[in-house]
Amino acid sequence: MADKTTPPPGAAAPPAALLQAPGYQVRRLYQAYLAAWLRSVDPTLTGPQFAVLTAVNAAPGRDQSAMASAVALDTSTMADVARRLEKRGLIVRRTAADDGRRKLLYLTDEGERALREADDRARALDERLLEPYGSATERARLLRELTALADHWEGLSDEG
Repeated sequence: MADKTTPPPGAAAPPAALLQAPGYQVRRLYQAYLAAWLRSVDPTLTGPQFAVLTAVNAAPGRDQSAMASAVALDTSTMADVARRLEKRGLIVRRTAADDGRRKLLYLTDEGERALREADDRARALDERLLEPYGSATERARLLRELTALADHWEGLSDEG
């Protein structure tokens, strides 16, 4: 695999300290992922929106707060994502009978269709992203390591 940290002629090289910083490398990964998502999956359906549709499909009728936790969004971002999805006709938000402040989320027929179409492209993108890890064992190990790292970093942010 080519070293992508070598800048094109005339561009500034990242300082060595950044190249050794895990947060910098994670940001590079995320930026590359966003660009690949836009090209390969959907230019109008964001990754967080896709995650919400996937979570709502898996557990229809759960409230926004529970869904926010399931897809690693804070509650205010979740509320914004849900409003946008509702505006596009991909979900409906219903007020819970026992608590008027809780919004329960459901996919619409259009939301189910959009999720099905985007899911096929997202799985294909996953395959391309994980190509360097040829075997199922290598891919499973990488995903376990990424999950463990995410869990650890989330724990650090919970410490205050």
